[in-house]
Formats: sequence, structure tokens, C-alpha cells
Amino acid sequence: MGLETLMVPFDTDVLVVGAGPAGLLIAGDLAARGVACTVVERDPQRSTLTRAFPLHARTLEQLDARDVADELIGTGTIVKKVRLFNGLDLDLSSLPSRFPFLLCTPRHNAERVLEERATRFGAEIVRGAEAVGLCQDAAGVDVDVRADGMVRTWRARFVVGADDLRSVVRDALGVPFPGRSTVQSIMQADVRLEERPERELILVANDEGFSFVSCHGDGWYQVITWDRRRQLPDSARLSIHEVSEATRRVTGSDFGMHDARHLSRSHSDERQVLRYRVGRVFLAAETAYVHSLACGQGMNTGLQDAANLGWKLVAEVQGWAPDGLLDTYHSERYPVGRRALRLNGALLAVAIGSTRRSRAARSMLPVVANRIRPLGRRLTETMSGLGISYPALPGAHRLAGQRVPDIHLAGEPIRLYEALRAGRFVLLAPTGDPAEAVASPYGERVVHAVPASADLPVLLIRPDGYIACAVDERNPVSLDVALREALAAWCAARPPVASTTKPG
Repeated sequence: MGLETLMVPFDTDVLVVGAGPAGLLIAGDLAARGVACTVVERDPQRSTLTRAFPLHARTLEQLDARDVADELIGTGTIVKKVRLFNGLDLDLSSLPSRFPFLLCTPRHNAERVLEERATRFGAEIVRGAEAVGLCQDAAGVDVDVRADGMVRTWRARFVVGADDLRSVVRDALGVPFPGRSTVQSIMQADVRLEERPERELILVANDEGFSFVSCHGDGWYQVITWDRRRQLPDSARLSIHEVSEATRRVTGSDFGMHDARHLSRSHSDERQVLRYRVGRVFLAAETAYVHSLACGQGMNTGLQDAANLGWKLVAEVQGWAPDGLLDTYHSERYPVGRRALRLNGALLAVAIGSTRRSRAARSMLPVVANRIRPLGRRLTETMSGLGISYPALPGAHRLAGQRVPDIHLAGEPIRLYEALRAGRFVLLAPTGDPAEAVASPYGERVVHAVPASADLPVLLIRPDGYIACAVDERNPVSLDVALREALAAWCAARPPVASTTKPG
């Protein structure tokens, strides 16, 4: 590579392809920390269709760390109990979170608040601009973007592909997308209902098919239904009568369905890329994996991908990332995506199965889960995302890699997730603790907060709300060693690179 290639100026530090929830969240995280970020989106306007699923507790915690959770909660319906498979009742009200529920809200609400946040911090959102090609070298990435009939090449230090199932970024990289089609002719509708279902969110499955009905708080309901006896191609015309009849056969009622504002027919795939990072390009959300619409995990997993990656890109662009930090995006998020695929695949198999074993599973799963409480708790923790953890360093404390709850603080701010809104590491330790001195050389990368309880260990918390280090003993020697190792592993100092960023 010649010197002229290395000296090509950058148009932006990070180019995000796709203005869905994941792309907008990561754009806001980058811009909030002074990293120049541009988002290109082929659709000229945000969709106003319901197109959404519940936001789970862990996702709401991540949104709380960005000061948008409460605003989103005001747009939707809170669901504390979910009924699956004709009697499997999941009680979310006991989840160990500030958000012990599901939030049903249209996806466009999430996109709106996340876009407002991103632009408030200075991210550039370019709509009606479609990525059509990509190539990278050792110094950066060139992305060809078509807008208004013209193609312009954007050069960025890094690219994040969050441009959905038919990803141009993934195709340009030549990354395989292994998996399979699982079910055909899934019908989706945004409708009004005359009769309110027994629960705000239900999933019913039997020998006729399955139906998923959810309320989104704006007077519209989303209905996703599948008729075992009527398998048609995606292009086949769909009427509200067909959706109504299929729903009635599964649930026993169509709830007085009327006034459809959206009708579509599609198929469902289970696929996942084998690498979430290819050089300077990162894949997230539906660009990295896809699974059934009816299981409500996709948008949540994508937003958590973005929360994991954003602060790591900030660290790399601003020059303080330890070697290998960007590689942890794949090593941490690929297994999470894999588990989500398996959970969704298992639930879908139970929902659509026609064998004797499938019927038995549909009948017995509610009985077993309702009687064996630990199994029900495990399922709710898995679906909520609260059970997600990441690998810890060898010999680390048992809490390392775990999600941190919203700990009460002494003084302002009064909650840990408010302290995380700075986008930095948080050192949780009493005033005057030796940990303060150990962390002081890291300056603004680490902010100090004092816990309201004196019984907690010293905690170093990552910007995405996971524990980087925990120390039980107040022995200055052991604390010094453990904390220094964690700081070196997660936010070591390096000479900054020449950058288009503002100081972070």
C-alpha cells in the first residue's frame, strides 16, 4: 500500500449503514463522546408502521443509561404478565430490574427518540442514501453511497453495518450468512380490535398454527399469524379476512379485527454470520443474524449489540483502547446472538410442530414451567436479557462480566444508570478509598461514584453496564493489583491517533 492511500482524508470517523434502532443508538453513543459519525439510510423517511416487538428489561436498562427509557415508556403499554402456549404464564413483575416488565411500543417510537438523541449530540443522519459498495484497506473503509441519482464515496475509519436482512455491507464483505428458512407464509397486520385480548401480549399455538397478538399503546395492535393449511409465497395477496380467519382458528376469536393499515406476508429465516468483525467493518442487529418475528428478541439483541460496540469504537478512535478491545465485540456478542437464535428456534419449533412430540411439548411446557418455579424464572431472565453475561479475565472475581443492577448512590446522581449516561467507566467505591488513586491516571475515562451502601465490593463498571472488575477485600495491595489489571485490560492509555473527533 502506498503512502498516498494512507493519507486519504476521512469524511467521518464512523459510517453507520442503516438508521434502524441499533444504528441510531450507536450513532448517539459515538457522537455523545465526540466521535464524528454519519448514518446513511436508504429509506427517505422513518416508517410509521407498528413493526415492533416488546422491549425487554435489559434493553430498557441500556436505554435508561442514555436517558431515553422513560420517554419511550410513555409511548407504549407496560406488560407485566405474558401468556405463551395456552397457559404458560410468565410473571415479569419480580425481575430484579427498575423495569420489571415488557414495553410494547411501535418501532418508529424507538427510532424517533434515538434519532433525536443522535442528532442532538451531532451525528449526521442522511436519508434517501443507499450504500451500494464497500472496500477497505489498512487505514480505512470506502463506502459508495447513492443519493439523488449520484454515487459518492465516503471514507471512514470504521463502518458499522446495521442495514437489515438484505445487507449490502454483509454482501460486499462476502461474509457467508449460513442458516435456513424455517417457516413460510407468516401473515403480519396492523389492525384495530373491537375486543381487548385477555392479556396485552399473547402467543397461542395449536394444530391449526400460531398467532401472536400485542398491544402497542396507540390504539393499534400487531397481529402475526400462521395458518398451517395455507402456505403461500411472500408475493401472494393478503387480506384482513385471511388474517382474521387464521387468528380465529388458533385463538378462538379474531377480537373484532378491522381497519388494517398494514398487511404483509413473509417467511422466517434462522441465520447468523460467523464473524461480527471483518477488519474495520462490524456487523450488528439483523445484518449479523435473523430469526422469527414472533419471538420478540431481534430488536432487543440489536440494541444490545450497539451498546456493546459503541464505547469500544470510541476508545479505538480516541486512542485509548487496549490491544484486542475491538475483537471482544465478536467474542462477547456472537454467543449471545447464537443463544437468541436457539431460544427462538426452540419456541418456534414448539409453536409450528405437527408431530406427537411437538403437541406434547405445547401441552406440557406450561405445566412444567408453572410448577417448577426455577425453570420459569430462568426463562424470564433469558428472555428479558438480564441473564446475559460476558467472559471474564482468568482468575477474576465471580462478578466480573456480569450485568450490574441499578445501584443507589450517595449524592448526585442518585442512581448508577444515571452515572453511566456519561458514556464512561464508573468506579464505584467509597470516598477516599485507595481505588480512587489507582484510577486517577485514567482521567475522564473513569468517573467516580459513591454507593449508598457500604457493603458492596469496589466495582469498575464498563460503559455498557457490565462489571469489568470487582474487589471484595479492602486490602490496598490486592485492590491495587486487581484494579490496575482491569484498567490496563479495558481502558489502557495509548498515544491518540490523528482524528476528526472532538476531544473526549
